[in-house]
Amino acid sequence: MSSVLRPAVPGQDPYLEPSHRETSTESAAAPVPEPEVPVKGVSRISAAYRPISSHLAITPPVSVVIPAMNEAENLPYVFKTLPDWIHEVVLVDGNSSDNTVQVARELWPDVKVVKQVGKGKGDALISGFAACTGDIIVMVDADGSADGQEIVSYVSALVSGADFAKGSRFANGGGTDDMTPIRKFGNWVLCSVVNAKFGARYTDLCYGYNAFWKHCLDKITLDCTGFEIETLMNIRVVKAGLRVQEVPSHEYLRIHGVSNLSAVRDGLRVLRVILKEKGVSRAERRREAALNLRIPRGEVS
Repeated sequence: MSSVLRPAVPGQDPYLEPSHRETSTESAAAPVPEPEVPVKGVSRISAAYRPISSHLAITPPVSVVIPAMNEAENLPYVFKTLPDWIHEVVLVDGNSSDNTVQVARELWPDVKVVKQVGKGKGDALISGFAACTGDIIVMVDADGSADGQEIVSYVSALVSGADFAKGSRFANGGGTDDMTPIRKFGNWVLCSVVNAKFGARYTDLCYGYNAFWKHCLDKITLDCTGFEIETLMNIRVVKAGLRVQEVPSHEYLRIHGVSNLSAVRDGLRVLRVILKEKGVSRAERRREAALNLRIPRGEVS
């Protein structure tokens, strides 16, 4: 079992070997001192591990990054779905003209607000990543299209061995309420090009609900400012040889307001990113697989 993943069994100390948890007849006769408890009423396992379900607990702190601009009406729906065990929420405010920041502070008093200096979703995410203190970073949109309750699936994929947990609306169990036929076709074409050029096995490309270990940022360079940053990340984690696992995700309709996404304009920007990136040859893929059989390039499981 992973060193950061343990059954959430109340009162069970994961640091003790099984033999130490078994009480012999001889030792049962003598009083056993209570373990030191850091916080009154909290056991060692509760202090060291964050329970994320009735049978699962983790140690890595999780940061959630939410880029937002004029999303005050949507934030109540977004924050309502966020699990209470996450370490921090980082809201990147893109110079909103409404009360986005005020609403965020009312909903999550400890929210960390980052004022965006530049423009674009990519710039906002890069600013948010820099402000994170957690070991795991989760990207969540502020329009209400993402279900925060899915975060547990992303985190589970990461603590089970993945470097990058990539949301997919077209993996088995995923879905979308927000894509027109032309957008679905465009996404399929772009995804197919990325798979062919970089040796990935993605089922979805242009989707912003992802999670990753923070150390991944040391291995990929993020240097774009628009919606295409999601595609750039998907490409560069593959080129860096990081282990990718797709997580089925359902995309809902934006609740309030109008999206700034333009299918044609942003689709062309995504295409330019794909064409600009140097591809991974078949020979390079074979060499990478031979050097690291356990973590093949662009693995999707």
